[in-house]
Parts: sequence; structure tokens; C-alpha cells
Amino acid sequence: MTIRPFHVAFPVIDLVKTRYFYETILGCTVGRTSEYWIDFNLFGHQITAHLCSENFGDVPVNSVDGKKVPVQHWGVILEMEQWQTLADKLKDYEIDFIIEPYIRFQGEVGEQATMFFLDPSSNALEFKAFRNDQSIFAT
Repeated sequence: MTIRPFHVAFPVIDLVKTRYFYETILGCTVGRTSEYWIDFNLFGHQITAHLCSENFGDVPVNSVDGKKVPVQHWGVILEMEQWQTLADKLKDYEIDFIIEPYIRFQGEVGEQATMFFLDPSSNALEFKAFRNDQSIFAT
């Protein structure tokens, strides 16, 4: 199976802060832009930040592995080395984590490295990695 890039659009309240966060901190390249939106290349996927005048407030959470996981979130499954590099970079930028980088479901099916944090508009992001990609959909 060849995986195709996905596209996701999401609301932001400040394009300047958003561009800095996604371009400088997460390392995205910038594609097309306008005064109302910015396309980013996030690890080969197209994400689009759309200017929105409202902040939608708190996101509900569910308990997973004893942590409060934001119900609405998205991100990328990275290779373990990429994940560690990103985790270290986020710590260097003193990003406030919702869930600090750690290994979830240790010793179980689906063991994974994960971390959660917010972008400047409070969109919840999760980046994770599996030691073996075969376990991504394992039950």
C-alpha cells in the first residue's frame, strides 16, 4: 500500500504566530499563502491554517493510559529517531506539553512514543512513533 499525503485544514487566530510556530519550531516549509490562510508541508502532508476570529475554547478530554488526551487532535506518526529529535527541539523551545514525551502502553500491543502540545491557537497536536510500524494498527 502506498500512503498518499493527507490534507487537513484548521482554524487559527493569528497567522504570524502560526507561521512562526509551524515553520520555525515544527520545521514545516510554507506553500501558498494569502491574508487569510497558509499552506504548510508537515512531513510531506499538506496542512492549511485558516484565519478565524474566534477561539473555540477548551477541548474535551478522554483518559488514555492515565493521561488526559484531548479528544480533538491530529499529528503525524514519525520514525522513532525523528520523534526524539522533535521532542528535544520542542523542549529546547520550552513548549508547554499537555502530555510530556513518553512511551505509552509500554510492553503491550501498540506500544508507542507520544507527546501532546498546543499550537498558538490552542489546536492540540500529537506526534507519535512506533518501534515497528507493523504495530500501528495492531489489536
